[in-house]
Amino acid sequence: MSAQPENKEIKTEEDQIINPWVVQGSKDHGINYKKLVDNFGSELISPELLQRFEKLTGKKPHPWLSRGFFFSHRDLNYILDLYEKGEKFYLYTGRGPSSEALHTGHLIPFIFTKWLQDVFSVPLVVQMTDDEKFLWKDITTEQAYSYTRENAKDIIAIGFDINKTFIFSNMKYIGHMYENILKIEKCVTANQVQGIFGFGESDNIGKYSFPAIQAAPCLSTSFSHIFGPKSAVPCLIPCAIDQDPYFRMTRDVAPRLGFPKPALIHSKFFPALQGLFSSIITTKLRLFLSAGQNTKMSASDPNSAIFLNDTPEIIRDKIKKYAFSGGKDSLEEHRRLGANLEIDIPYQYLNFFLPDDQKLAEIADKYSRGEMLTSEVKEVLIDVMTKMVVKHQVARDQVTDQVIDAFLTPRKLFF
Repeated sequence: MSAQPENKEIKTEEDQIINPWVVQGSKDHGINYKKLVDNFGSELISPELLQRFEKLTGKKPHPWLSRGFFFSHRDLNYILDLYEKGEKFYLYTGRGPSSEALHTGHLIPFIFTKWLQDVFSVPLVVQMTDDEKFLWKDITTEQAYSYTRENAKDIIAIGFDINKTFIFSNMKYIGHMYENILKIEKCVTANQVQGIFGFGESDNIGKYSFPAIQAAPCLSTSFSHIFGPKSAVPCLIPCAIDQDPYFRMTRDVAPRLGFPKPALIHSKFFPALQGLFSSIITTKLRLFLSAGQNTKMSASDPNSAIFLNDTPEIIRDKIKKYAFSGGKDSLEEHRRLGANLEIDIPYQYLNFFLPDDQKLAEIADKYSRGEMLTSEVKEVLIDVMTKMVVKHQVARDQVTDQVIDAFLTPRKLFF
């Protein structure tokens, strides 16, 4: 296997590297999202934009919007313009299937995407990049496709409407997109790919071609069975901000091919249980990290995350043993000074998964003032995470091979 690209071109500040393969914040300050937005050229999601969203849709913004986890965008106002005029658009997101078992961080983009689909009542395409995982990892094509099916089962279990959702394996579906892939490849030089992604002479040629494959679903004619062979339907892509380089490239190419630029909504990253001082740096995963952290979860370290196949006993054990605490070393000091919520993983996880704003605010107030102990906050988190994972496991058990085949079959969608 060739060495991973350095991607020096998208290193955003000293000790901070953000790209589709590595997420590493600075040692002292974690990830500087404001600097990231400035460097990438996206826009912060403003209160005014959220107010417009609520006015047009009649729905309150998702907690992950109001709490700032989805924080940056490209052309979200344009998508709202289309919705206001009753014009079509679609959602596009994806998953790099690198293992059989997903963790809770992997669920976040799909939970949010389902919410967007329900709010806008639009079609969704989900790209499973099994080809990419074959190119980057030491696995066979058979293993990569097996992971696609296993991961698709978890995605389907979230509750997507089969009448509005198409999930596809790149290795199986690529022929339908190939004409668009060729057009994109012809518009982008090897020098541009090297500059954007940092590929070098030792990287296999499949890596050079992959950005065009991830870009192709942004062109609606890649799904002629859904939109027709001559369509130019815009798309909205919910993704982690480390995926933005792919779509900056696509936004340059799409108008030259007669298609609208894809719109994006970016998330922050989700932290490993070990938190700020963990040294985990992982290969490309679509995960999310809360403010003040400098690492993200790793599918290769079982103690860095809550996995969707963990038992209640394992969940309790992981949170108690590994969830990094922002509480003080002694009871006396903690009662006097309270916890540092910026680095406290139990609180950060509740910030994601506890939907009750009032209860969350109460925990934040008491914990930061020392009235609640880390052990008490961890018990709340254990209850929240156990219920969520068990509920998902029950739903996943209902997803048969026939259901997976149905979602992966090219067909007309109804919207």
